[in-house]
Amino acid sequence: MPAPFDFVVRNALAVTASDQFETDIAIQAGRIVQLGKDLAPGLREIDAAHRVVTPGGVDGHCHLDEITSGPLRMADDFESGTRSAVCGGTTTLVPFAAQQRGQSLLAAVEAYRARAAGRAHVDYAFHLIITDPTAAVLQQELPALIAQGFTSFKVYMTYDDLKLQDRQILDVLDVARNHGALAMVHAENADCIAWLTERLKAAGHTAPRYHAHARPMLVEREATHRAIALAELVDVPILIVHVSGHEAMEQIQSARAHGLQVFAETCPQYLFLSAEDLGIDDSYQGARCVCSPPPRDKSNQAHIWRGLQNGLFTVFSSDHAPFRFEGEQGKHPQGQEVSFDHIPNGIPGLETRMALLYSEGVLGGRISAQRFVELTATNPAKAFGLHPRKGTIAIGSDADLVVWQEGPYTIHNHKLHHNVDYTPYEGQPLKAWPGITIARGEVLWDGQFHPHTGRGQLISCGPSSLLPASAIRVAHMR
Repeated sequence: MPAPFDFVVRNALAVTASDQFETDIAIQAGRIVQLGKDLAPGLREIDAAHRVVTPGGVDGHCHLDEITSGPLRMADDFESGTRSAVCGGTTTLVPFAAQQRGQSLLAAVEAYRARAAGRAHVDYAFHLIITDPTAAVLQQELPALIAQGFTSFKVYMTYDDLKLQDRQILDVLDVARNHGALAMVHAENADCIAWLTERLKAAGHTAPRYHAHARPMLVEREATHRAIALAELVDVPILIVHVSGHEAMEQIQSARAHGLQVFAETCPQYLFLSAEDLGIDDSYQGARCVCSPPPRDKSNQAHIWRGLQNGLFTVFSSDHAPFRFEGEQGKHPQGQEVSFDHIPNGIPGLETRMALLYSEGVLGGRISAQRFVELTATNPAKAFGLHPRKGTIAIGSDADLVVWQEGPYTIHNHKLHHNVDYTPYEGQPLKAWPGITIARGEVLWDGQFHPHTGRGQLISCGPSSLLPASAIRVAHMR
């Protein structure tokens, strides 16, 4: 008699955002179909006895194969990026389709569809990056794309080729309110950064470490306060991304105390890196850790941990922005050591995100396993309209699972699967690493990578289930 299931994970200590329980997990056609003890056999089985099994990670903030200026080029495309992700326990990605100034937003989405098609190992969706909110974009293209399942978008308050003025941000937020989308905001004050950069360079301070001096916490604090005020004026929830410091956290906490719907994201670099990693002298090695906002002083890490513990942070993302250190396409533009303001912003982190937080958060006694799942899988899936298909262990959900292997592990770049020539976490000791990663019922990682290029699907997103139901109903009635 044939086995009734395609795949059974036996004796799992399953963890969701709310529960922890022992169970077998039965999988059919890529979905979870039964949970319980002593389930019928499967064509394939894995015994997960005494091992924690969590939902596959959902990384709601990463950059892959984005168009960049000049000779610069991101090191990871949709093949290498999704390969790296799944080897680190992430089974769903939400990178960005970035509009260029003067470009139709619809054309930007089609271009990124083409860049990703047939290359991804795991499922993905797209956020939109809006840099040119023309009347056509605001009145026609953006509402149409939201209706097609692109229900989240990002706006920048810094970077000359990306930033929007406050009036433009208000217009974009109004579209989010009227059509039930979630707006993400990169909050740093561009004018303050430019003013500080000019003075630092005039004084001869051009080394990578001065990147942090040009972007102190107050420029993030001010922009966070202003982004919240703009959202309050429009009466729409927002997500402040890659929050780095306690001063911005205080703005978010204050807004919530006044009843505003403000969600917050942080990233591994603010827990495991500090300003010292940008350099304590004028060495160019610090360029490896140049990202924005920059890592803060070591004492700030305790504030980020507290925000993860007390619920201030909604999601934990990698903000993977992969540039190679060597070569003219990365951190040495045109093969040169350049001033801090010309070093490409971003660090790799897709593959290390989950293990860093599981090791130092869960096994380090700082957060519960349920909170880990909430931050890395369930809340990102809810935020971007992918739940309950993604981000949980439940009947009907996609069979995206991580079986954790606890024990000593050290991060070394030669063990990783991205296309970047370094990791900022080189030598970081860990207490665990994903032992097995299952994506829609298929083992893609078990200590060896089992490629399945093109298996990943572009997923249509629904409304954010973090948003109040009343807001979504109102949006759909407009």
